[in-house]
Amino acid sequence: MRLLRRLYDWVLHWADTPYGTPALLILAFAESSFFPVPPDVLLIALSLSIPKKAFRYALICAMGSVLGGMVGYAIGHFGYEAVGKPIIDFYNGHAVMEKIEMQYERYGFWGVLIAAVTPIPYKVFTISSGFFRFDFWTFLFASVIGRSLRFFAVAGLIYLFGPPIKSFIDKYFNILSIVFVILLISGFILLRYVF
Repeated sequence: MRLLRRLYDWVLHWADTPYGTPALLILAFAESSFFPVPPDVLLIALSLSIPKKAFRYALICAMGSVLGGMVGYAIGHFGYEAVGKPIIDFYNGHAVMEKIEMQYERYGFWGVLIAAVTPIPYKVFTISSGFFRFDFWTFLFASVIGRSLRFFAVAGLIYLFGPPIKSFIDKYFNILSIVFVILLISGFILLRYVF
């Protein structure tokens, strides 16, 4: 829990600097293609600092995430062996890649859209999309819709409920961390057995 708390605090510290907005863009970009920390924490902190800008921050987060997803796609398409395979290894995603391919063939757009919204590690889908030569424009369209839905939902909650959300997160951080880990593990299980 201490490591998670330190990581959480490190991400949050960017909200108190003039670099909060660029950090949000970079974090969202990196998380969609290789980095394990979700940008939601910084999105929440920035949105709480200036609730009127919550939707602007959500837009920046969605843009960074979609651009990162495009890089993930390129990694899978052009550099799977050198770059993509080690990332997939890190997330133990090899076992699900064949199932992802079958889901693409069956559901296409909807498979990517579900991955873009849920806690399923999106980077596994972005890299797999490139590796399996999934239609890029369909992938991009689903990513734009899915990532926007996810981050604008967070911004909407902040806009509606404001500072009590941050107090809630700080007060129940350990419990929320456990819930987050459970959701993350559930995402991998979902990948393995559904996709």
